[in-house]
Amino acid sequence: MSIGNSSAEDRPSVGRALKKARVDAGLSVDEVSATTRVRAPIVYAIEEDDYSRCGGDVYARGHVRSLARAAGLGTETADELVAQYDAEHGGRPEPTSAAPLFDAERVKPESRRPNWTAAMVAAIVAVVGFVGFTLFSGGEEGGKSASPQASPSITGNSGGTTKGPDPSEPAEETAPDPTESPIAAAPEDRVTVKVVATEGSSWVSVEDRTGRRLHEGLLEDGQSETFMDKDQISLVLGNGGAIELFVNGKKVERTTGPGQVERLTYTKGDPEQG
Repeated sequence: MSIGNSSAEDRPSVGRALKKARVDAGLSVDEVSATTRVRAPIVYAIEEDDYSRCGGDVYARGHVRSLARAAGLGTETADELVAQYDAEHGGRPEPTSAAPLFDAERVKPESRRPNWTAAMVAAIVAVVGFVGFTLFSGGEEGGKSASPQASPSITGNSGGTTKGPDPSEPAEETAPDPTESPIAAAPEDRVTVKVVATEGSSWVSVEDRTGRRLHEGLLEDGQSETFMDKDQISLVLGNGGAIELFVNGKKVERTTGPGQVERLTYTKGDPEQG
């Protein structure tokens, strides 16, 4: 695809050109967002020629180039779209120092309503953990307190005395029965998914059974999030190789490589990849 030979009147806008290229490539906005790390709302806005959410011309030019490449357009066509953007918005911007560039790339999260689902999950995990700890501690104390009593002396027919165990000697303790850990005690009537970034950062999108989005954003290395629904949890991981998953209290073993996009769906019971 090349737009260099088109007249100004026939040439589509930058946003329309990017949208057409994405549709022709058979890609959704979420797929392009996961590949480029440009948030889905910004992708929608750019395709409507709205650059107000980009944070300035420097970042808008970078987004245009990234979206063009993600849609399969060549370097030459991507450069032409950037040049067209410059022509329509007052020319190429002056170079910006590295520090402001770095700060501007940190897109401020949109204001959200209180996440009552996450609060409920945290409360359930806390209660389950307290119950597990109480059971474990109670079993341990019970094992330690059960010391044998001194047996009475027994006199045999020969007149000798058989001495019972010495009460001063330490009694052999019986190990308490192991209890389930808090993560293994996940509620059986719900599906619980814990997402942990262990090998780098990853874009994560989470939906419940109705398609309502529970979370969308970048999960930094070392961070974790937990989600719960009574029927189903669906995930899209932009960098599946960086993520560890714990579903219904059980770690899910996967073979996803770094940088691979992964779509998963889990329900109640043993975790099964959807």
